[in-house]
Amino acid sequence: MDNDLYSQLREKMVQLQILSRGIADTKVLEAMRKVPRHLFVPEGLIELAYLDCALPTSNGQTISQPYIVAYMTERLQLKMSDRVLEIGTGTGYQTAILSEASSCVVTVERIPELYQSAKVRLESLGYDNVTCILGNGYEGFIPESPYDKIIVTAAAPFIPDALISQLSPNGRMIIPVGSGSQELILVTKDENGEIKEEKDLSVIFVPLVEK
Repeated sequence: MDNDLYSQLREKMVQLQILSRGIADTKVLEAMRKVPRHLFVPEGLIELAYLDCALPTSNGQTISQPYIVAYMTERLQLKMSDRVLEIGTGTGYQTAILSEASSCVVTVERIPELYQSAKVRLESLGYDNVTCILGNGYEGFIPESPYDKIIVTAAAPFIPDALISQLSPNGRMIIPVGSGSQELILVTKDENGEIKEEKDLSVIFVPLVEK
């Protein structure tokens, strides 16, 4: 496939899978149109890159359905000045979307092979406002904290206190929570540090490993 065809597939993805389901944030839509999703999926699955489904990657992980990527990103209400923490780099696709709509992204991945391949991929594609960290996502990444926005792409049994503490006042975090059935939880912190949690979509994510 040539680049023009991939651009057409991305536009079709945005029109049929994302706009039609109510995603309206222009930064999110433009990022979804721009980021070459086919370069973030395993080579044997490139033809499936723009379909309306999650796809398997290495080490038992997944790359999320395009709509879920767009939905979670929109719920963050990103500003171009935002500093974002992502827990679970995976292949780096969600990272790239965040990179297009914010000032900088710190992304933490616990699996060395995924960390290394995503780091190389993001660097090769010119995402120079991304810092990749090999580490335990439960602990966030204190040296770069606090963060305006936090996104977690694996399901935790509860919201880690470390992530709440690293969220800035007036910050927002989106995280899947649950060990059986899972729900996205939107966490907001007001200017006084008060926390509010709001239940959102039912979802299926791989588990967030504590240790």
